[in-house]
Amino acid sequence: YACVTPYDSIFTVQAKSLDSSSHSLCLEDDADLKFLLEGGALQKVRSNSWQKSRFYKLLEDCMTMWQESHKAFKGDQTFSIEDIESVRQGRQSEGLQKFTDPDMEERCFSIIFKGHRKNLDLMAKSPEEASKWVAGLGKVLSYVSKLNRQQNSEHWILSCMRKADKNKDNKMTLKELKHFMRQINIEVDDAYAELLFRRCDTSNSGTLEGDEIKIFYQMLTSREEIDVIYGKFSKNAREMSAGDLLNFLKTEQIEHATLEDALNLIEKYEPDEIAKSNKHMTKDGFLMYLQQEDGLILNPAYKKIYQDMTQPLNHYFINSSHNTYLMEDQLKGPSSTEAYVRALMKNCRCVELDCWDGANGEPVVYHGYTLTSKILFKDVIKAIKEYAFKVSEYPVILSLENHCTVDQQKIMANHLTKILGSALLVHPLGDQMPTALPSPEDLKGRVLIKGKRLNKLDAVFNNNNTIDEESVSEEDEARTKIKLAKELSDLVIYCKSVHFSSFENSRTKQAFYEMASFKETKAFHLAENSGNNHLSRIYPAGSRTDSSNYNPVPMWNVGSQIVALNFQTPCKEMDLNQAMFLPNGQCGYILKPQFLRDPSSGFNPFKLTKGPWYKKKTLHLMVISAQQLPKINKNKESSIVDPLVKVDIFGVSEDCASKKTHHIENNGFNPMWNVSFEFTVRVPELAFVRFVVDDYDKGSQNDRIGQYTIPFTSMQNGYRHVPLLTKRGDLIPSTGLFVHIMVVDKSALILKCMCRRILTFFCLFLIMVHIFFYLLE
Repeated sequence: YACVTPYDSIFTVQAKSLDSSSHSLCLEDDADLKFLLEGGALQKVRSNSWQKSRFYKLLEDCMTMWQESHKAFKGDQTFSIEDIESVRQGRQSEGLQKFTDPDMEERCFSIIFKGHRKNLDLMAKSPEEASKWVAGLGKVLSYVSKLNRQQNSEHWILSCMRKADKNKDNKMTLKELKHFMRQINIEVDDAYAELLFRRCDTSNSGTLEGDEIKIFYQMLTSREEIDVIYGKFSKNAREMSAGDLLNFLKTEQIEHATLEDALNLIEKYEPDEIAKSNKHMTKDGFLMYLQQEDGLILNPAYKKIYQDMTQPLNHYFINSSHNTYLMEDQLKGPSSTEAYVRALMKNCRCVELDCWDGANGEPVVYHGYTLTSKILFKDVIKAIKEYAFKVSEYPVILSLENHCTVDQQKIMANHLTKILGSALLVHPLGDQMPTALPSPEDLKGRVLIKGKRLNKLDAVFNNNNTIDEESVSEEDEARTKIKLAKELSDLVIYCKSVHFSSFENSRTKQAFYEMASFKETKAFHLAENSGNNHLSRIYPAGSRTDSSNYNPVPMWNVGSQIVALNFQTPCKEMDLNQAMFLPNGQCGYILKPQFLRDPSSGFNPFKLTKGPWYKKKTLHLMVISAQQLPKINKNKESSIVDPLVKVDIFGVSEDCASKKTHHIENNGFNPMWNVSFEFTVRVPELAFVRFVVDDYDKGSQNDRIGQYTIPFTSMQNGYRHVPLLTKRGDLIPSTGLFVHIMVVDKSALILKCMCRRILTFFCLFLIMVHIFFYLLE
């Protein structure tokens, strides 16, 4: 199918056939890639006693890994390269650290999967072989990550075609065409399938091959809605001039674009060299633009760090995790250092450690008085040291819930200082007592400890730091009393945990470096009377033993900076958290709106009044279509989704709303709705828009296909593609929605209408004056 798979930058076409060897990466002469394609035996490590040799190799499509299996009922297995999150060289996983000797370090590597799939821990025969595996997989992952949406789409369709070609004869019969249509999630009746087949079978051979398959592909992937838009704005039906494109950018996309911007888009996205040289854009180039960064719903300007990062720490929302060590529930689930790695790699900047006395004098981390497993405190700190700043250079806060005896607290302090080294903040910045918190910019690359402190921070500067230990109340559900070691206390600089008594007390007596923690029930109760600008941390109630989450939006609405959630649980609340920290380079810090940084602003999200926060907007949203939605029941070929789209608005209570389309029966490949919605948003700086695609089920709860949540102020106007994410927040390749967005400023619109009316009346007045003087003459 080389004729229908133009992966020029990624794949090299070898032959026009269905044969799986028809494509390879442009790295085909690369030694590491050849090594992967040939494959080899690796030691699979599951435990001390289960370490067995298995054969692995990369299949010729360069998108699938094959692994040997000795289970008769399972057979040999495969997994997609797209399912891999990363490849770690060395003993970098919890399993390899437990079950292999340190001298095997250079022979070990791990394949880390997205979602909750277990890591694949492997050991090669030699360090050289391990390096080849890691290098080869790294190159393949790098190239696959650079596939654009159209290339992902074409590759997916090609894969489905290969699966449909049951006898591998490089041709497609009518029966195989029907099988293929079900593979791509669309149900057609026999009459339509036969009609489609006859239209493409120009040779009347009873099979499709060569150019006939190309015709079928073009019919299948044609997008009527794009044709209409392109036809409307291109004066020449065949190509769109730079002027036509500029008109589209200004009229529909509501962009402050110039002719140079239009020319840059043509240069960037137009695949036809002749059209590009003529400064024109073909329909293929237009579709490419709409499917790439410039045409997506998220404003590209917000993908980088664009906010002021020099304000005090308490002026930011901080991406935060609760009971970070847990992989599952709060009662008997496993604890793992991997949970810290995953949270940090998802831009989390505040993680929690519940610390208890462990065996052999080594403190452990786990959920106390439960059956959750225990991990060593020092192993957690090692994992944090390794991954704290891989995706963001801004500070990481370690929230310590300390239940240890003084002796083991001293060991904790020793591990923190020795392992974290210069990254650990052990002294206030500057040479004199500060009066405000430092900024994220000031604290780049630093780790801060949140916990109890025996004395005031100014003791660091006035030689009054001699207290050895003292009983303090720990910030847990029971507020238990513990003795605090001076060594651990001294590491708490800017995040000293204190008990909250009242907002008045906080405003008058609480130091700038002191912060309180609230469980969700108390936080919701206090929220209506909040007006405090100190750092605060909110955490889920202890009754959430299933690791469920509370709605974080009301807590953000009152200015709480550290709204901690159970990162291990896929849910609507985590979708909102991912959306909150989507802009600003996904650095884990979002500058709060001005009215939330000023405690005297008078803003109250529960009793909304007019003020600088009240910027009434009308969102006109048309849900047009979707492309290549994944099958829910992949094991049942005849199972086709019936998709519908729901749009939710989250924010202050007056802005919350939800609307949905009708469902489309038996079409997950290219369903089209063309349904328009209208929403009113009064406080746009605190609002989120959530797109949810569900598989409609009349008799039971709908199944989730995908979702995407975005801050209201981060959306682009116009025709936009919306990517879809899995329930765990990972991108679903080649899948998405196509929508039209128009945000109208109601106050500006009213002012504009008033100006028009005044101008009209003035013109009429001039006409009447002219008539009057004319009659006088």
